[in-house]
Amino acid sequence: MRIVLQRVTAARVTVDGHIVGEIGGGVVALVGVTHTDTAADAERLADKTASLRLFADRERPFDRTLAEVGGAVLCVSQFTLFGDVRRGNRPSWVQAAAAKPARQLVDAYAARLKYHGLIVATGVFGAHMHIALDNDGPVTLILDTDELARPRRRTAREDPAG
Repeated sequence: MRIVLQRVTAARVTVDGHIVGEIGGGVVALVGVTHTDTAADAERLADKTASLRLFADRERPFDRTLAEVGGAVLCVSQFTLFGDVRRGNRPSWVQAAAAKPARQLVDAYAARLKYHGLIVATGVFGAHMHIALDNDGPVTLILDTDELARPRRRTAREDPAG
């Protein structure tokens, strides 16, 4: 799974001119699913989303979580996150999961966020959506199950020998 998180002061998603999901402050989560993703991946990324310290307190710019600031999540499926543009000029979508398993995992991600007590609004899976958001910061992060599985590289600052 691959999720692009954007910290926002407000966001909404419309389909055919009707608002189908809307939040105040929090994050927009654009969620892409590939063939090898599982429910465990959806839960892991939701747990990570809920625990990320993306919001300021009085002393530090990144010290509070969504729950601590009363933030919400606007969760929108985004198969184009797995677009492959290595060859030619037209993206290939072969890395994106088929609709049925993708929908199940996007729903599992949203459900796990709700399990953490977060307010979650969603788009409409498979629909042509328009997303309006007011970026805050801007702060944008990419969560990827493959990247989270890799060990973190040590920097000279973290390396006791360096």
